[in-house]
Amino acid sequence: MAIELEPIGVIKNEFLERVPKGWETVPAQVIINQKWASALDGVEQFSHLIILFWLDRIPRQEVVTHIHPQRREDLPLIGLFATRSPGRPNPIGVQVVELLSRQGPTLTVRHLDALDNSPVLDIKPYLPRGDSMPDATTPAWVEILSKQD
Repeated sequence: MAIELEPIGVIKNEFLERVPKGWETVPAQVIINQKWASALDGVEQFSHLIILFWLDRIPRQEVVTHIHPQRREDLPLIGLFATRSPGRPNPIGVQVVELLSRQGPTLTVRHLDALDNSPVLDIKPYLPRGDSMPDATTPAWVEILSKQD
């Protein structure tokens, strides 16, 4: 089965080759194609959105099923789908962002870990009822990585 995706826009920021430390605080623009601009009506009523984007600069190589998170040998070898590694069968990025403003087809957001000119695939509103899980748990290695940021 073939799946075709049509980008609805592009991400604009200062991250040209890699996402640096501190990316969470850097504003970015999500610029929607004019064809879809009116579909943004009402998003400004949300404080947060979910952005799905294509990791278009990830080298297409053989995808491995097990990796060390962030290539750190001191962390456990785990399945790819237990990580946010960009080397995936379908390189789709997903991030909850804070919506700072909307000016026509341009959303200014914060907390977007994407490279400049990454194609935007979709935008969804963040809905606390389904998107926030207060009792969620994570493995110990996630806490180790969180302390180093």
